Amino acid sequence: MYKAPVEEIAFTLKQVAGLGEALEDGVFGDLSEDVVDAILEEAGRFAAEEIAPLADNGDRQGPRLKDATVTLPDGWADLYRRWAAAGWNGLTAPEAHGGQGLPHLLHVAALEMWNSGSMAFVLGPTLTVGAVEALIAHGADALKQTFLERMVSGEWMATMNLTEPHAGSDLGVLKSRAERRDDGSYRIFGQKIFITWGEHDATDNIIHLVLARLPDAPAGTRGISLFLVPKFLVNEDGTLGARNDLFCHSLEHKLGIHGAPTCTMIFGDGRFGDEPGAVGYLIGEENKGLACMFTMMNNARLAVAMQGVAIAEAATQKALAYAKERTQGKAPGWSGSGMSPIIEHPDVARMLLTMKALTQGARAISYACAHAIDMSHRADEDKRRHFHERAALLTPIAKSFSTDIGVEVASLGIQVHGGMGFIEETGAARYLRDARIAPIYEGTNGIQAIDLVARKLPLSGGDHVRGFIEELKAIAVFVDASNLDSFGDTASRLFASIRDLEEATEWLLSRLDDGAMMEALSGATPYQRLFGLTLTGAYLAKGALAESEEGRQTPLCRFAAENLLAETAALKQAVVGGAESLALARAVLV
Repeated sequence: MYKAPVEEIAFTLKQVAGLGEALEDGVFGDLSEDVVDAILEEAGRFAAEEIAPLADNGDRQGPRLKDATVTLPDGWADLYRRWAAAGWNGLTAPEAHGGQGLPHLLHVAALEMWNSGSMAFVLGPTLTVGAVEALIAHGADALKQTFLERMVSGEWMATMNLTEPHAGSDLGVLKSRAERRDDGSYRIFGQKIFITWGEHDATDNIIHLVLARLPDAPAGTRGISLFLVPKFLVNEDGTLGARNDLFCHSLEHKLGIHGAPTCTMIFGDGRFGDEPGAVGYLIGEENKGLACMFTMMNNARLAVAMQGVAIAEAATQKALAYAKERTQGKAPGWSGSGMSPIIEHPDVARMLLTMKALTQGARAISYACAHAIDMSHRADEDKRRHFHERAALLTPIAKSFSTDIGVEVASLGIQVHGGMGFIEETGAARYLRDARIAPIYEGTNGIQAIDLVARKLPLSGGDHVRGFIEELKAIAVFVDASNLDSFGDTASRLFASIRDLEEATEWLLSRLDDGAMMEALSGATPYQRLFGLTLTGAYLAKGALAESEEGRQTPLCRFAAENLLAETAALKQAVVGGAESLALARAVLV
């Protein structure tokens, strides 16, 4: 059974991501360590005691669709209401709108624990938090007055409607259309697919954020507008009115996240309402909807990163518990009676330590990203640009590296279980099935790599990423200066990986300067992995240096440095030397 790693999370927040220093500097007002610890403890308790026990049932039963109404797995609607009643939905929302105004970093840490409990369940609430942020940033006052308070409280949930059957990552070709009405509202027509929690019985209203195109809109992404489209219209007194002209047509049958209803949504076919067309309200300006939606998308990308961390943590816990109990053969040096627990075998120990190191590395990267987001809003004015660029740089790395290792660690977890891992009864397979979607949605990891190389490396003319690399070198210098035998070859391995990152970065920046985009993007995905592994080594070292006395951080740091960081040399070679062979070999695919 999952147990929230509250101490590990708190340590990473305070000693690695930067929360401890921010609390000392008063960046978050009167927020104290005691309050932080209490929030983490309760979020962990809710994840372990209330969410996790319903995860397997959600996976087996799934949602049911009948007459355009979706019923969640047994117990899930009530679980959501308890979650909302506890105030979790408004953790980071401004106090002026009924939220608690706490750091985004705390929300991200709580997200990890809740997703470890059940990724499929937490998908719904996660989207509502992102929609709240988009509405606060871009919505008109009238929209905020009508919808925001009940979205912040969790009384109403929200969705994100982007994808269409012919338009996935390329939103410029979407066909959903909007028509203006004299009263200032719009009518929305079209079909959206892969809509997470698009219909359910957890709340009495669902607020859809929908991308659509006006008749006179420019072509491509410059002609997309964003609309708020409620399932039920809202009367002037705040009560629910008529059913809007939208409905769930079907549910997808998926590899994983079975408990989450993934819907095909139909807008404006005349099934509900006096006239065809779902009533919608413009968010932001006409033809500028993509910028509004990206407020929600950026929130979602870090949330998806936490799904990768969460699945990795849960899979590691399950594999470790199994390895301690399962006996097979006699490991070298085993002196006990009978067969030894498989954790005593070197290869099993290697797998488990790899799982743990990658999980902790992804956690640290994602938390550092969340901290940068917080500081970009709360730091002194002269530091905000720095943190804004740091958040921008880390977001694609956090999303891609964390979700990739979620799949990798879940797969290793099955391997540790052996044949029993391939059997659904043990529960190890669910983690791999659930994890596999995360590298795909909210921008595939290939798109994250394009974003990282083409848009984020050139920030401040490349000076920001160069400054970040210098920060990583400083960590390696501290490890080297510690002269602790327990670090082994950590310093030299870390210096080598940072050098690999630096050389790959400079090569990519030179290709961008020369306009050689094809060459640069040919190495984008291995570069993304290279960056994530180097950060893993550096952040594990930072944690080890922060230990008051030698404990669990230092040996894990050394293991990662001496067993995982050697990969960075090969990744650098793929970045700087792989473009020509890739271009030539593409003929094989024809």
